[in-house]
Amino acid sequence: MTANSANTSASIFRLSPLIRITLLSLYLALTVPLPFLSQVTAAPVPPELLWVGISIGFVALYAVLTERVMIDDQGIQVTYPTWVPRLFRKGWSLPWSQVKELKPRTTGQGGLVYYFLSQEGKAYLLPMRVAGFARFVQIVQAKTGIDTTDVRPLAQPWMYLILLGFTLLLLLVDGWTIATALAT
Repeated sequence: MTANSANTSASIFRLSPLIRITLLSLYLALTVPLPFLSQVTAAPVPPELLWVGISIGFVALYAVLTERVMIDDQGIQVTYPTWVPRLFRKGWSLPWSQVKELKPRTTGQGGLVYYFLSQEGKAYLLPMRVAGFARFVQIVQAKTGIDTTDVRPLAQPWMYLILLGFTLLLLLVDGWTIATALAT
């Protein structure tokens, strides 16, 4: 395939629903019991303030998880919906003609991430948690001519399934905690 022979229409890739559901559920499992525990223990932080903080945090996390990757014949663009403040999450765009190479880098946890390097030497993180990742990297390969056969997602779906399973167990414990707190 040549560098410009991939599908000619625009494609939008969103964050995987499994990742989004897992992270939002984990956030709720970790935070929802706090106002109940605050009330039962007569903590100095009022439960109402905790509810406000939890709500703001949930909206902020949801905003981060609304990332979209748009690919068309001109280039790749990472965007967020208009309701997400630009100061909070900035996107980026890179024309295909400016892509020099795809460079792997190891993370602090031993994982492998990839960066697009532009002709000017700027680095742009390859989105690795999108649904349809295999199709995404095929389009990148077709548009840039860069071999992406070794590019794999940062985390495999089974890892998020395990995390989701433990999160559901934590939610059960939360239910028991909240019921106990309300009964006292």
